Amino acid sequence: MGIDPLDPTNIIGFAAAVLGTICWLPQTLKAWKSRETKDLSLGTNVAILVTMALWLVYGMMLGSVPLVVSNIISIVLVGSIVLAKLRFG
Repeated sequence: MGIDPLDPTNIIGFAAAVLGTICWLPQTLKAWKSRETKDLSLGTNVAILVTMALWLVYGMMLGSVPLVVSNIISIVLVGSIVLAKLRFG
């Protein structure tokens, strides 16, 4: 039993996954390129990171490919922001 790419549920899931994931890319790149993170909230980014980890576990429990893939990528990106914040202040 595979994933039906034409199923509206999967289309919406993948669209949300792509948009929700790529929105972190500009902030991640900017934080590491500029090394300027003073205006970023460590607490907020850690909370988002924990939230994404919980969504990842939930997606794994459901067997939801969009939730799993998007949250793995988002965890890497937001984790990079947290690391930049810790490294650069």
